[in-house]
Amino acid sequence: MAMLFFCLLFAHLAVFQYASANFYSDFEINWGNDHAKILDNGEQWQLTLNQSSGSGFKSKNEYLFAKLDMQIKLVPGDSAGTVTAYYLSSQGDTHDEIDFEFLGNLSGDPYIMHTNVFSQGKGNREQQFYLWFDPTADFHTYSVLWNPQQIVFSVDGTPVRVFKNKENLGVTYPKNQSMIIYSSLWNADEWATRGGAVKIDWSKAPFVASFQNFRSQACSPSSDCSVNSWYNEQGLDSTQQQKLQWVRTNYMIYDYCSDVKRFPQGLPAECASDSPST
Repeated sequence: MAMLFFCLLFAHLAVFQYASANFYSDFEINWGNDHAKILDNGEQWQLTLNQSSGSGFKSKNEYLFAKLDMQIKLVPGDSAGTVTAYYLSSQGDTHDEIDFEFLGNLSGDPYIMHTNVFSQGKGNREQQFYLWFDPTADFHTYSVLWNPQQIVFSVDGTPVRVFKNKENLGVTYPKNQSMIIYSSLWNADEWATRGGAVKIDWSKAPFVASFQNFRSQACSPSSDCSVNSWYNEQGLDSTQQQKLQWVRTNYMIYDYCSDVKRFPQGLPAECASDSPST
């Protein structure tokens, strides 16, 4: 009987272990069909942008809390005006959203990694960073941990941003709406590069971003994830905090929580914290 109990318990826990995705089983192209390619029997996929269209894909599953990794290789060369997006989103006017957006730039200038969090339709929580490597030369892992306590954005295992649940301060937090994973490559030259001053050079098209090795440890809207350690994480350990501070000190280029000109009546309530991980 004890052995049977152990086997059942192990089977229950195993459901929540990291699962590597194959594009065909876990994603579907949702726009620009002829501009997306599925390679190596679904192990790698590419999105393409040219003057006629961009492209995108989305997950077949919805998630209510998750720990997600995606390896991405961004558009090389002169990518000004392009945006490669990787994000989670629910639907409707009061949607929730967790965003990575990579803003292309002129050759030799760094990408800007743009992050944002929406809750019940309210966003305006942007933080932006340069990366400490060339994101076009090889694949790098971009991760989101989203649980009831916090959202952690990480790059190659290094945390770059933490958005904590501060409902005690009257701040809404994305915890009730299931979300779908989306990714897209699109023309954003009205705003993406230097506020729209630099437009896409279509002579450099087609622009291609590549994806592989998606991994998920996630909850469906009906499952119980409380048995998982990642679901219960409430903060960073000391090593992670040091890495986060290193990124903020050396690579952060915009933080809405420091933008007093944008918020002359006072910074948003979630910014009232003595922690750099807001």
